Amino acid sequence: MSQRFLPLRVAGCCALFVFATSAGAQAPAAKSLPPPVSTHDLVQPLLPAQLQDFAAYVDSARKTFDVPGIAVAIVKDGKVVMEQGFGLREIGKPDKVDAHTLFAIASNTKAFTAASLQQLAEQGKLKMDDRVIDHLPWFRMSDPYVTHEMRIRDLLAHRSGLSLGAGDLLYWPPTSYTTKEVVERLRHVPIKNGFRSGYAYDNILFAVATLVIEQASGQSYADYVREHIFQPVGMDESLIDKTYLKPGMDVAIGHAKADFKDLEPVPPMAWLNDPGAGGIYASVHDLAKWMNVQLAGGVLPTKGADGKPARLFSADSQQQMWSMLTPITITQPPIPELAPLVPHFYGYGESWFLSDYRGQRLVWHTGGWPGMVSRVTLVPELHLGVVVLTNQESGAAFNAVTYRVLDAYLNPDKKTDWVAAYDKAVKLGEAKADDSLAKHAAARDKNSKPSLPLAQYAGTYRDPWYGDVVISHENGKLRLRFSKTAQLIGTMMPWQHDSFTVRWDDRALNADAFVDFTLDMDGHIRGMRMQPISPLTDFSFDFQDLRLVPVAAGKPDPSED
Repeated sequence: MSQRFLPLRVAGCCALFVFATSAGAQAPAAKSLPPPVSTHDLVQPLLPAQLQDFAAYVDSARKTFDVPGIAVAIVKDGKVVMEQGFGLREIGKPDKVDAHTLFAIASNTKAFTAASLQQLAEQGKLKMDDRVIDHLPWFRMSDPYVTHEMRIRDLLAHRSGLSLGAGDLLYWPPTSYTTKEVVERLRHVPIKNGFRSGYAYDNILFAVATLVIEQASGQSYADYVREHIFQPVGMDESLIDKTYLKPGMDVAIGHAKADFKDLEPVPPMAWLNDPGAGGIYASVHDLAKWMNVQLAGGVLPTKGADGKPARLFSADSQQQMWSMLTPITITQPPIPELAPLVPHFYGYGESWFLSDYRGQRLVWHTGGWPGMVSRVTLVPELHLGVVVLTNQESGAAFNAVTYRVLDAYLNPDKKTDWVAAYDKAVKLGEAKADDSLAKHAAARDKNSKPSLPLAQYAGTYRDPWYGDVVISHENGKLRLRFSKTAQLIGTMMPWQHDSFTVRWDDRALNADAFVDFTLDMDGHIRGMRMQPISPLTDFSFDFQDLRLVPVAAGKPDPSED
């Protein structure tokens, strides 16, 4: 979900992730806390000294990064230290966020997919090193060698050779393809890197993992996760996707800045054709339980029929999920104030990022969704976990809150204003984006005109993996529509020569793009290419991977055979 540093925008399921790891020497031992206190029937330890003003700190993050609502849960030594909501579920309405408010957790779903596969391996229904084609014989990548050698474990590790976010337009924004159709089209998605040679975040292989779970278990992905994870963990509030939301539920509404400036609500989205990548809705109340099971090595709070503690998965399975499979290049932060976050090691296991902070190992993940982003962070050796859910697309907010909590336990003698640090980084990133747009404008030949009359650019253009994009000539303007994506419809305007810009009707997408046509020697269009205009556009809008060529209207798409 590149590991873009800041600001964090939506990521297909994703994705989208911020640089959020660590550095520093071993932190001094945390000061001993006062004895726990009882709040009604819940016994909670008192908050560490750094968190005594936590509500004010979270509110400063909300104000600085324009986030309507944030929910946070902290667990320590098997107990819930805090679970609380701050702010509003939706701007302009009085309903407040609380510990039970549901948020889309996006790519934090991936850890549930990994746990499901490990459970099935423990049941003998698959092996993590089985070839994918052993379970889905029809599965194909665009390279025969990768097809033959792709193992189930590879589906979870972002090392397939696909480029960043490859194929995300098959389901992001939501499309009418089924999960099987998405995976079938994977055979046309180009592989641009070496197999297992490096890290590039993807979502599409989690659609493959979804189908492997369904094939091995005989259940739908939703039914399997509900029965084998939600129920034993006690995650009674959690849902697989937006279609399970009912009127009157305690649920947050996402918010995005249309045109990168005007905050507005975003309609809830269902990711029906890649649920294993990012479909789950959950509360911090439920995710506190999930974190405690993770920190307990898979041990559940209940006992089995033999009187022994029940398990969600074995210690060996957890070790596999938390072992590094794909190293990630460590880069330097954009500002010196974030230098303490630079890690000594950084990589990806089975659906978890792995790094360190102040001498402690971190196991963590982030999630990006239209209008919502989140982060789950575990410190295994301290039995510490923190989850931050937000209803705005600001990774800076969830990072600033997360690191205040981590510092309370790992660096109690120093209080860092991470809100101020991330605010500075966000403004720097926005300034660089403005510079990029200014360079495009400066290079533009404003006196140039398209080579052809506008009506001659109209037609059906087909990409091998996405399918059809249709341009129509309406009332003197060109309108562009992605045939399987209802939200991707917009107006094209001449930019220079045979290049246009497309401005999407849905301004919250923040994904306007350049559209460039190439002509043959006789002046006929032979191809069309696209790329995002702004560097702030989420990588899941992988327009640059499309190879669109004109086809006759009504000509069947062979990829649908």
